[in-house]
Amino acid sequence: MSGIRSVLVTGGAGFIGGAVCRHLVRGGYRVINLDKLTYAADTEALRDIEGSERYVFHRADICDGPEVVRILAGEQPDAIMHLAAETHVDRSIDGPGVFVQTNVVGTVTLLDAALDYWRSLEGPRHDHFRFHHVSTDEVFGELPFDQGIFTEQTPYAPSSPYSASKAASDHFVRAWRQTYGLPVVLSNCSNNYGPFQFPEKLVPLVILNALEGRELPVYGDGRNVRDWLYVGDHAAALELVLNRGRIGESYSIGGRSERDNLTVVQSICDLLDSRAPLAGGRSRRELIRFVPDRPGHDRRYAIDPGKIEGELGWRASESFESGLKRTVEWFLDNEWWWRPIRERKYAGERLGTAS
Repeated sequence: MSGIRSVLVTGGAGFIGGAVCRHLVRGGYRVINLDKLTYAADTEALRDIEGSERYVFHRADICDGPEVVRILAGEQPDAIMHLAAETHVDRSIDGPGVFVQTNVVGTVTLLDAALDYWRSLEGPRHDHFRFHHVSTDEVFGELPFDQGIFTEQTPYAPSSPYSASKAASDHFVRAWRQTYGLPVVLSNCSNNYGPFQFPEKLVPLVILNALEGRELPVYGDGRNVRDWLYVGDHAAALELVLNRGRIGESYSIGGRSERDNLTVVQSICDLLDSRAPLAGGRSRRELIRFVPDRPGHDRRYAIDPGKIEGELGWRASESFESGLKRTVEWFLDNEWWWRPIRERKYAGERLGTAS
């Protein structure tokens, strides 16, 4: 673990953050989960580790500087992994101010607290401390359908309020490294999917709508392309970057699994048809409905994970086909988790999007 034994995870009740918390606790780390518990947060996804002596939860907002300082002083983590963020593109179009507040102001507030905390450490604890900022490939903008791939050197060109806010946070993290010497590492990931994903995103929303025989809305012609990454593979990659990533460097994390949105939806339909057929043998592909595209919808994202593969030895263990099969089966087997969300918090009033 390279001197890192305890990690403060911001946004640990979110989809990716929860996967990271579970992964780290099972790997022997002490995890301090700091989460505001917004609409998409889910403590039920953490119930397997809630009883562990290596896990503690603090309900707090990263924009609350004094509270962050208090938690850092009390818990004394060896590292910070920053995942707390507003992430849904459609919501950022409707209300960008919330994204600026959490993703930009919150990150700067956290950086200030982390800098003071790091400066207070001595000896090996000071030397081994890391601030790992977790970001997205959307900061790079879009690619043509037929050429190009994102690398760590790709210029930033965000298209949505969400991606602009994440790009700004990336820049602030790098500035704290250059100006103050804070030991930071960064990572930019492609589209995650897997168990416990909040059902406003494309994969879980399509699974649940299709399971219930409801319409499956797809933006435009469904040909927008994303690189898909199973969330468990992402969590393993983040652990490697935290421990072995070079200070000041960024690492692109992708699954080498480009698929357009229509193919993703059709694949889910086929998997469900084989596992839970509709009455009369009707194909769920008949439920697909094309709807007007959203503003600024990026055509294609694709990540080159060669740097993390070459330097840190990481490889995605799940192909798109195997990961999607695992995900569909998980949703079929875990209605206890998603049914209350559908009934109380989220009934599919928004389209599922591939960011």
